[in-house]
Amino acid sequence: MATISIDATDGSGSFSALLVEPRHKPAGAVVLIQEIFGVNDAMRATAEAVADLGFLAVVPDLFWRLEPGVNLTDKSDAEWKKAMALMQAFDQDKGVEDLKATLAVARTLPGSNGRAGTMGYCLGGRLAFLMAEHSDADVNISYYGVGLDALLPDLHKVKRPLILHIADQDEFFPADKRAKVVHAAQGTPHVRAYVYPGVHHAFARVGGVHWNGRAATIANGRSAEALVTALG
Repeated sequence: MATISIDATDGSGSFSALLVEPRHKPAGAVVLIQEIFGVNDAMRATAEAVADLGFLAVVPDLFWRLEPGVNLTDKSDAEWKKAMALMQAFDQDKGVEDLKATLAVARTLPGSNGRAGTMGYCLGGRLAFLMAEHSDADVNISYYGVGLDALLPDLHKVKRPLILHIADQDEFFPADKRAKVVHAAQGTPHVRAYVYPGVHHAFARVGGVHWNGRAATIANGRSAEALVTALG
């Protein structure tokens, strides 16, 4: 693992990003988008797995304006409270701009083939949806993003593959709102929504309290297929 620095497009400074490289290059790049727990051990493990699939994995520290280097888990009330406070204070619009900057850098990294996409979880799942609507990423993958129904008015802007992994028992995303997203996806080119029965939010969080091996394996397989198709 290495750390690279990326300049913010608004001139406010620079932020760090974790970089994990595959064995063979050139390769496509995957910008991994953090949960509310920061670039933590689960995101590092995910980056290793993405690199093992044959991609450059880049994980930007999106909380850098609030607190650089956040590394929390879902194992304690104190960590949950801090994570929720960070999420409430986080400027998602600036986060999208930071992701666009990361995407641009990822395309030009040594060993990159010039193709790049995003894959995000929880908060990152919402941001991946926004990147599908407002960036030139070659593919975007959203794991259990919340509040996605509020983003549907711009769904027509999606011009490249967008994969949605939705937990059937997601306690942070009400069933009626999830249904709206699934219905909208069915009528939209480039968008595919998959619902995983009987699992909770964060079913694919490595080492998380709601980890579900079966659902995570199926979802990750679909993600791998989409990444290979879009990024080479």
